[in-house]
Amino acid sequence: MIQIGEKFPEFELKNQNGEIVSSNDLKGSKSVVYFYPRDNTPTCTTEACDFRDNLELFNDLNTKVYGISGDSEKKHSNFSNKHNLNFDLLVDEDYKLSDELGVYQLKKSFGKESMGIVRTTFVLDEEGTVIHIIEKVKVKTQIEELKNIIKG
Repeated sequence: MIQIGEKFPEFELKNQNGEIVSSNDLKGSKSVVYFYPRDNTPTCTTEACDFRDNLELFNDLNTKVYGISGDSEKKHSNFSNKHNLNFDLLVDEDYKLSDELGVYQLKKSFGKESMGIVRTTFVLDEEGTVIHIIEKVKVKTQIEELKNIIKG
């Protein structure tokens, strides 16, 4: 997995509207980049809505928010519209970025093993360097944890 102090990898991914978002878009302000398993599942929906409801807080802290999963542009668009999300969801259908970061892993669910994204959140500085990683994300307390991390 990428380590604190390392540059976030370069990437170009489509958002929910088919627009390209690249690693260059992360520069100039802090960024929260959170990886989640799947659109429209209970925990992932709670997490996305928490970011939606607290986006003003992140804006006040000069921090951009991006969510990334392996779902398609269409699924992201439907998810974003259904929940009135006010930040970009990025498409990593081939799991290239997720794999490069070490968040695409073998997971066990109900006794079955499969590859998938492990819920992980990265905080980046204005230059795109990783300054914090939350590996075992607790969705209920994540926003407060991120606020404390970003404020320093």
